[in-house]
This record gives sequence, structure tokens and C-alpha cells, in this order.
Amino acid sequence: MNVLVTRLKSLAEQCSLLMTRLGIEEREKQARQWQKLAAAPNFWEDTETAQRIMQKLSRVRATIEHWRNLSQRINETLELAELLDDSLYEDLAVETEELEEVIERMTLRAMLGGEYDNEDAILAIHAGAGGTDSQDWCEILERMYLRWAENQGYRCEILERSEGENAGIKSVTISVGGEYAYGYLLSEQGVHRLVRMSPFDAANRRHTSFAKVELWPDIQDEINIEIVAKDLRIDTYRAAGAGGQHVQKNDTAVRITHEPTGIVVQCQNQRSQSQNRQRALQILKSRLYELERQKQQEELAELKGENVGAAWGNQIRSYVLHPYQMVKDHRTNHETGNVQAVLDGRLDDFMESYLRSKIGSS
Repeated sequence: MNVLVTRLKSLAEQCSLLMTRLGIEEREKQARQWQKLAAAPNFWEDTETAQRIMQKLSRVRATIEHWRNLSQRINETLELAELLDDSLYEDLAVETEELEEVIERMTLRAMLGGEYDNEDAILAIHAGAGGTDSQDWCEILERMYLRWAENQGYRCEILERSEGENAGIKSVTISVGGEYAYGYLLSEQGVHRLVRMSPFDAANRRHTSFAKVELWPDIQDEINIEIVAKDLRIDTYRAAGAGGQHVQKNDTAVRITHEPTGIVVQCQNQRSQSQNRQRALQILKSRLYELERQKQQEELAELKGENVGAAWGNQIRSYVLHPYQMVKDHRTNHETGNVQAVLDGRLDDFMESYLRSKIGSS
């Protein structure tokens, strides 16, 4: 029993350190400030801002509650263990193991300390070279990420989706909302490679397909980036659904091209053209922010003498279905033979492996 007491005391100390690192007390102060704002008579006059504050308040409350409950659970288990009642040993041993697993997962989460790691994310998938096979691969990845987000309890919204000519999709842009969505999905940014027997090849030959995943923090109006109107080309079109049919009678979908950078963003899921335009501008801000962040990282890497390769030249992960089955991340060397589980959204091991590698190299 003394061994359990020692383990539980260690868990209590780790939990306290993690709560300090995550600034749980500061978050509680922030939550109280937002609650005070929400109680103001004119709070809902600006509906959009009010909704955003309430979403943040809900998320912060959930985080605080999770950590307070975990701390209480550890302390209660420790109190029982300190009674030194051997009849409780088996149950307490099981509980201690479960708590150690929880702390291990939460330690990784605490390492997500980037400026926007705790924010929502915008995930875009683009079919690469390979024609119909790559467009089909793009749709498979879309399903994989939607399944992963569903397993995490995240909310997803498809902002724009471009159907393929024969099968699959050319591209899709998804808003992923939930705690640490951006921090976790950072591991997915890059080129994903698929090797399989093509279902679209009459000769049943093996094909290699590529798709590119891009990611930006969905921080909307919080990004201080000035966009000059003359730098934008704005086009409108009718939003199309599956099979190419138009889902709107009017030109409500919006495509914005930022001419200095060539960045193109589209939004088609809102009810009106003005709403799609506003959302597209928010996405453009996020993309411009991410572009600047990548430039800074590349400049720093060059100063350090590190190799900075073009994105399309370096796939981050390979998914092999033939002649054997394996998914391998080329950055961490983490791999699994259970390809179907990964394609069904079981990505946590790859994400955690990537996070550990970042921690180890920092």
C-alpha cells in the first residue's frame, strides 16, 4: 500500500505542476471576466462577438472543470490509500493505473504551448498528382479527419468542397472547433502519400497518389493583419453540392484571391453572399498569418543550417495498402500495420509521437 501512496503523491505533484503550467488560475480569472461581460445588458447587441465570447467561456469552463475534477480524484484516492486498508488495495491499484494514464495524456497536452495551439483550426486538403486516384485519396483523407474530429468530440463545418470529375474531391476546407484542435492537427500538415492497387485502373496496377494537407489557426478577428482592398479579387459563384448540382439559386459562394501572394480562399456554406465573404476574409487573414509564421521558421532554419525542403518534395506520411499494409510517419518513424484503423480516424498515436519529437528537439 505504501508504494501506491508514493505513486499517488507523485501524481498529485505532477497534476499541480501541470495546472500551474497551463495557468488554470489565470483561466479562472478570465472566465470570471467573461461572465461579467455576459451579464451586461448590452452584451447581445453584437451577436457575433457575444457568441464568440460564449464559446470561449464554455471551452475555458470545460478545461477548468476537467483539471479540478482530476485533482480532486487524485487527492481522494490518495486519502483512501493513506488509510492503509489492504482490503482496498486492488481497487486503488486499478484507479492509480488509470490516473497515471490520464496524467500521461495530459502531460502531452500541456506541451501544446504554442501561441494558437488551443484555438480552433481550419484544415484544407488538396488532391495532388495522380488524377482520379489522388482525388479519391483526398476524399479518403477528408473522411479520416472527420472521423478523428468526431472521436474527439470536436465540431466540424465544411466551408468549401470541390468535387472531382469522376470520383473523389479536388479539395475541401473544414473548420474544426474544439480545445487544442490546432495544436493537435499541426502534426498533419504536409504531403500524404498513398500506395495501393488502383480501383480506377482497368489493368489493376499499383498507383501512388498524393494529397496535401494545410492548416491555419481559426482565430478570426483576433489576427492583427491589414488587408488592402485593392489587393483582392473577389468572385462569386453558385455553391455546388454532391454530383455538381447547385445548392443555391443565387451566386452566394465567394472566392477571394489575394493577388500579392496568390492565395485563394473560398467559402460556400453560409446563407448569404455577405456572410460567405466575411468568413472568407477571416480565413484569408489566418492564411496570411500562417504564411508569415512559416517564413519566419524557414529563415530561422536557414540560420541554423537546417534543410528547408519544398512541401511537395517531402511527404510526411505514407499509407501503403499494397504489397503490404503499413502507415509510417517519416518524421518520427512511428508506424502501424493497422491501416484501416488509421483511415477510420485513429490518429492519436501519430499525433502524440509527433508532439514527443517536438518536445525532444526543443
